[in-house]
Parts: sequence; structure tokens; C-alpha cells
Amino acid sequence: MVNITASDVAKLRRQTGAGMMDCKKALQETNGDFEKAIEYLRKKGAKVAAKRADKDATEGYVVALTNSANDFGVMVMVNCETDFVGKSEEFVSFVNGIADAALQHKAETLQETLALKIGDSTVEQKLNDMIGKTGEKMEFDTYAAINAATVAAYNHIGNKIGTLVGLNKNVEGAAEAGHDIAMQIAAMNPVAIDKDFVSDEVIQKELEIGKELARQEGKPEAMLEKISQGRLVKFFKENTLLNQEYIKDSKLSVRDYLQKTDKDLVVTKFYRFALG
Repeated sequence: MVNITASDVAKLRRQTGAGMMDCKKALQETNGDFEKAIEYLRKKGAKVAAKRADKDATEGYVVALTNSANDFGVMVMVNCETDFVGKSEEFVSFVNGIADAALQHKAETLQETLALKIGDSTVEQKLNDMIGKTGEKMEFDTYAAINAATVAAYNHIGNKIGTLVGLNKNVEGAAEAGHDIAMQIAAMNPVAIDKDFVSDEVIQKELEIGKELARQEGKPEAMLEKISQGRLVKFFKENTLLNQEYIKDSKLSVRDYLQKTDKDLVVTKFYRFALG
């Protein structure tokens, strides 16, 4: 039997909008043949989702929540095709229901969340029901959970952007600081917590871009490496969370702001989801 990978299942799900388990079974039954798998799904009743596989699901709703202890949080993003559906009371209630269930059961992964029960149905079944009701392609393949000493969530106006951030300590002022940092992440979209968390691939890409820009400016070849290193430092300052200017006080970096709350307070993890 052909080995069906998680990426194969995700690809078929993006193409059809069908549930993850349905996609996995379809690929297993058809030995990994995507065209036959789509046909299999259609025969099993996934007609609406398959028919609309060519549509873009760039609208939707994002929600981030934390528990009362502020030590666990979840963030859910469900995509649909139109803003009309994305703002509808039924769709918003559906996404909030997923987040509530995930928070209650402390679901760590997307797969755990899809299997959770809301009423008599699983989240995955309810998603397929929503696809059938609205006639729109929908995608729920973006989920995050953080378990930390302090967890903060932020939902931007309209719920098109959400952020979730974990801090290493639960001290006085940590919850407020966490909320401020969550807002910072929403506004400034950092690529990593600090420069040490930036991948080698991204660093090499930025160095190449820096060299090429300097070359186009007519700088000598012998100077390109030094110039690109200088631009990399600027990249880290603008794009890594702890080194960014704090949006509420440009005289401080985010690191400085956190240390004003507690000298050892640091960000352990963050997520930012945005529609479109």
C-alpha cells in the first residue's frame, strides 16, 4: 500500500474542502491517486466541497482565548469564501464554539480539536455540515495552543487577526505585559522572538537581498558582505519581537518593556493568525 503522508492529506483537503479523515481514507482507497481520491469523495457525498475546490477561502474568523488561570490558550482560524458568511452569526458562533471546546479540553493539536465533540457531532462533522449549508468552501487547518506560566490573547477588531503569546513567569504585571505584547505582535508581525530564533534559510535570504541591493546601488564588490551584514542587523531590529520598538513607547524595545515588568520576563512562544 502507498504511504499516505500528512502533507498528502492536507493537500487533498485544500483541493476539496473535505474532512481530514475523509481525505486520508480517500487516498488510502485510491493508492494515493489525487484525481481518483476526489472522485471517491464525490461518490461519498462530498459534492459541494469538491465542486468548489477552485475557490479561494480567504475570508473567515479568527479567535484567540485563554483560560481563567491565564496559563493555557488556544487560537482558531476557520476560512470561508465570502465576508458575508464570515460575519454571519452562525459562522461566528461555530468558530467560537470550536475555540471554547478546545480551551475546555486543552487540545494541543489540530487533530485533537477536529475530533472534539460539540453537541452530538465532532468539530470535523460540523465543519462539513457548515460547508453543506452555506455552499462555500471552508478550511480549518490553522490551530495553535500555548501552555506557559502566563498566556495572553488578543483579537483585533473584526477578528481578522489574532495573536497568542506565552511568557515564562507569572508575576505581578505579567498578564498586562502579555496583552501588550500580543497587541505588538498583531501590529508588527515579527518573524521570530529574537535573532537566535530566525532560521538560517531566512538569514541567508536576507544577506543575499542585502548584497543585491548594494550591488544595484553601485557599491564595490569588496564591500557587499559588510553592507549586507549591516542590513541584517537592521532586519533583526525591525522583524524580531524582542528587538522591535515597543509600539506604545518608541524609546523602548520590547525587551526593555518586558524587563521593566520583571528583569527575567521573556516570551517563550507566540502565534499570529491573519486572514487573506
